[in-house]
Amino acid sequence: MRFGVALVLMIFMALIDARQYYKWAYVFYLVSMMLLVAVEVFGHIGMGAQRWINFGLFKVQPSELMKIGIVLFLARYFNAMTIQGIRTIRGLIIPALLTLFPVALIAMEPDLGTSLMVLITATVMVFVAGVQWWKFALVGAAGGGCLPIVWNCLHEYQKNRVLTFLDPERDPLGTGYHIIQSKIAFGSGGIFGKGFLHGTQTHLNFLPEKHTDFIFTMFSEEFGMLGSLTVLALNLLVIALGYLFAFRTRNYFAKLTIIGLNTNYFLYVFINISMVMGLLPVVGVPLPLISYGGTVMFSIMASFGIILCMSVNKSKMAFDDN
Repeated sequence: MRFGVALVLMIFMALIDARQYYKWAYVFYLVSMMLLVAVEVFGHIGMGAQRWINFGLFKVQPSELMKIGIVLFLARYFNAMTIQGIRTIRGLIIPALLTLFPVALIAMEPDLGTSLMVLITATVMVFVAGVQWWKFALVGAAGGGCLPIVWNCLHEYQKNRVLTFLDPERDPLGTGYHIIQSKIAFGSGGIFGKGFLHGTQTHLNFLPEKHTDFIFTMFSEEFGMLGSLTVLALNLLVIALGYLFAFRTRNYFAKLTIIGLNTNYFLYVFINISMVMGLLPVVGVPLPLISYGGTVMFSIMASFGIILCMSVNKSKMAFDDN
């Protein structure tokens, strides 16, 4: 039912005049920012995190809206600037501050995975916009020097996730339980899997969160390596098409928008699958269009609609600030 509604949303977003996205980019970012602030004041708490706003009939996760808002904001901002202006320190201060502020709010919920996704997406867009690589190296070096400070600011469970990633066996019945059971489920699936609804690790409840963050593990146990590779291939096809649309789009705003939204989708897939396989620390990032959850599905389908809109109208758009 959610997907049916999300599909209608995608079609609606694809049929909107592409110039409206340019016109309302800053407004959408501002609304998303206000909702993030509202979460800190009277947000709904679920599973130990304050990430949602409860509107009665439905709950909204503003951080998912910000993933679209930051892309539209940066695309419009860089579209209005020359390459010389983008490469100046002054030209980077505004996008840097207006990116770090929502990243900090999301990290305070706490939702470190989503905050990193927003930060990485913004970084990719800044790089594509033409900022020199040495500035990224300089920021990266400064960030590396701040790691001890960042480590001390992490919650205890976040530190445990990093330590568990480095050594899952340090607490096999505690913090390491999720990833150990996930690896067991992966291996038990074999080549062809155990069959639909016949996964022992998942349906005997050895694997926690099998309907959300660890759903790829459940799928792999039931459908095996062939099923897992099929899901990977389909996601890679969607990602490749997204970047192909961007390369074929001549309008700068549309190109940056598609790259930003497509990068966000890539991060969903990459982080979730790497996480459940033990290649990254466990964070709260679902597998798009497969994991349970309405806000993520709506935001992803809305992103697809915007990408389709920008691609279909790639030769008709002319944006300015007048």
